[in-house]
Amino acid sequence: MALGLFRVCLVVVTAIINHPLLFPRENATVPENEEEIILKMQAHEQKLQLEQLRLEEEVRLAAGTEALEQVAEEGQQQMESHTAWDLWSTLCMILFLVIELWRQDHQDGLSPECLGGDEDELPGLEGAPLRGLALPNKATLDHFYERCIRGATADAARTREFVEGFVDDLLEALRSLCNRDRDMEVEDFIGVDSMYENWQVDKPLLCQLFVPFTPPEPYHFRPELWCSSRSVPLNRRGYGQINVVRTDMDTLGCICGKTKLGEDMLCLLHGKNNLVLPSSEVEDLLCARGSPYLDTMQVMKWFQVALTRAWHRIAHKYEFDLAFGQLDTPGSLKIKFRSGKFMPFNLIPVIQCDDSDLYFVSHLPREPSGETPASSSDWILSFAVYERHFLRMTSKALPEGSCHLSCLQIASFLLSKQSRLTGPSGLGNYHLKTALLHLLLSRRATDWKAGQLEARLHELLCFLEKSLLEKKLHHFFIGNRKVPETMGLPEAVRRAEPLNLFRPFVLQRSLYLKTVDSFYEMLKNAPALISEYSLHIPSDHASLPQKSVIL
Repeated sequence: MALGLFRVCLVVVTAIINHPLLFPRENATVPENEEEIILKMQAHEQKLQLEQLRLEEEVRLAAGTEALEQVAEEGQQQMESHTAWDLWSTLCMILFLVIELWRQDHQDGLSPECLGGDEDELPGLEGAPLRGLALPNKATLDHFYERCIRGATADAARTREFVEGFVDDLLEALRSLCNRDRDMEVEDFIGVDSMYENWQVDKPLLCQLFVPFTPPEPYHFRPELWCSSRSVPLNRRGYGQINVVRTDMDTLGCICGKTKLGEDMLCLLHGKNNLVLPSSEVEDLLCARGSPYLDTMQVMKWFQVALTRAWHRIAHKYEFDLAFGQLDTPGSLKIKFRSGKFMPFNLIPVIQCDDSDLYFVSHLPREPSGETPASSSDWILSFAVYERHFLRMTSKALPEGSCHLSCLQIASFLLSKQSRLTGPSGLGNYHLKTALLHLLLSRRATDWKAGQLEARLHELLCFLEKSLLEKKLHHFFIGNRKVPETMGLPEAVRRAEPLNLFRPFVLQRSLYLKTVDSFYEMLKNAPALISEYSLHIPSDHASLPQKSVIL
């Protein structure tokens, strides 16, 4: 730019110096023709103007080129800095993933022993396992079990027999009132949970009975597991949906559902005009409005009404009353005797998942940490029948008089008493049973001899402490490939990602802190509770009246 300005100034100075009127030479003579001189001066002036314009254009182009070079240089420097930053971020991310994978592998490789570690948000948890709290010795535990727990469960067999006889009569009355062409068909009940696994200690004794049901012909249920989809939110894992389809419209097993037919081809079994159920049929089949999926709320209403009608049909044969125990829980029933005593039991409507022992449950007894389904079309997947089969199969391989159920009963007893003292926490009996199942799978059969009661109970509580501190307790069946294949678990469930039962603790800090405090308070109170109940056995066992039939 400076060179261009210099050239412009040089041209102007030269023109001024060479102007004949400003600096006339001594020997110069004025031309006679003035008009010719004026024309030459005008032509010279135009030439100078053109030269000035050319020089200004060159100066402008030079300035633009220099600016572009500067911008390009700055952009290159910025790109180099961004590249260096992206490379550093990528290296940090790779390093973080390697450390995380190593940490998980290291934790998974640990044996189910007690951990003495702590969490940042729970100061004071470091040190000895169970905070150094000692459990009663073997002699005290044996005496407590024989006098308190074994005696409290002596009526379990009579309770089951009484409830099963009554439920058989109730379901038979329900079937007699149903229209086979339009109503759901109810099958025989299935006994599940602690009463049928021989470890219930809480009073009153409670029978949990699954009642499978199927739709009328020509419909059938097609279950859809959560693990059949690639992208499922965390809060929907462990759930599924029940699609109600007509047998003549189900294209799942037909070639037309697996291949794309041309416009000139038509499946004679499944026409295109019959793919959507009429709204009236969908509502009659207990589906949500405008949806082919079975609705849990509709099923709850139907089941309560059906049970009420069935009881009214047979009520004259019995000398007791039947009432619903909890209004928000369908099938929660209570037998009320004239003496003032009562006997609760649960009838839970379920749907079998294909040909397996998995069942979709409309509801379960509510836990404080339980997550509610995202919609009324989500059904809980229950492994209760598999759990019963696994305990029965494992008991056959254990030594006679094994202590595995005794450990579970004592832990359940302590948890029940602590819940009555400080209120319910996020820890439930299902968590205790899940921990026991993991230990049964990892321990040798000889480790469960009757003389190992104290050691195994201590190990069970340590396993729970470790799981609480890590906020991680995996479901025993989902994603657990160590489960024997003889159990007949569906392959899709075996290959699914493990389900963390303690996930609510990650989301609810207050519930987590309350659960941890309640757990250690339970351990602190355990010796006093066991000693007190060993000496004084509460007399709260209801004697069961015989069934009275009016002929």
